[in-house]
Amino acid sequence: MDIKKLECFVQVADLGSFTKAAALLDVAQSALSQKVRQLEVELNQILLHRNGRGVTPTDAGRRLLAHARGILLQVRRAREELAEGGDAMVGHVILGLPPTIARLVTVPLVKEFSISFPQATLGVAEALSASVVKWLQEGQVDIGLAYNPPPLSSLEIRPLYEQELFLISARASKAEEDGKPVLLRELPRYPLVVPSRSNANRILIDTQLARVGLKPKIAFEIDGIASIIDLVQEGYGHAALPLNSLRSQTLGKPVTIRPIKPKLSIQLCLVMSADRPMTPLAGEFLSLVQKLASKVLSNRTSIVRP
Repeated sequence: MDIKKLECFVQVADLGSFTKAAALLDVAQSALSQKVRQLEVELNQILLHRNGRGVTPTDAGRRLLAHARGILLQVRRAREELAEGGDAMVGHVILGLPPTIARLVTVPLVKEFSISFPQATLGVAEALSASVVKWLQEGQVDIGLAYNPPPLSSLEIRPLYEQELFLISARASKAEEDGKPVLLRELPRYPLVVPSRSNANRILIDTQLARVGLKPKIAFEIDGIASIIDLVQEGYGHAALPLNSLRSQTLGKPVTIRPIKPKLSIQLCLVMSADRPMTPLAGEFLSLVQKLASKVLSNRTSIVRP
């Protein structure tokens, strides 16, 4: 598969136009169209829907697009590494993070990266754990942090930090409830504001309640920790979250924090591709991520409350 054809296809798909892609790549539109058509013939698939308003990827085109971006990224990294040579830590590395973890570790990571690898560049991509794992498999990120990643043969997984879930509620008139345990079997009494089913927290709650023949009572499904906490503070429901989720937010109103018994815990893990070799930069950066993330996340500084 020709790399240049892949690059042409990605640019056309991303821009939605042969004209715009031709201008960006500084090639004739007819030549660009021919390369994309050759790729379609080679793969025996129609990759783009063409119409008067531009182009959009077909189902096959979307699948190829995910792989093509990862392939082009790996090629670019290989060229950067070989261009410098020697033992210098050069090139570009991308880290995928869940949003709550990103809020806690991005700034210290960037600071340490700039000091440790002055000739290299760093990218940080934020998404839910399921998306981080998908990006890693497609080659769009080099290293990821993810909650309860699936045990896939394509992944190398290193457990990093276990986080206990707590029931977070708007502060009631009885402040003495703060810290009082709530039993797992009582959890369905509390209307929950939770992420969708692909989220590690949600999967854990659903699974553990199912084991005792119960289901959670869902008030709202919200895929955003900041929004979940805002809704909880306004009294629209309760949330089951690790304390680091609260540490990453600014609390505008008081909340009650109660442990759940038996304990519910999710495992934050480092995830890497088991199929692609790491660049020297990514290997060194992995050690930095592991050390710094463990330090930041194990810091039990009390949550700042209003």
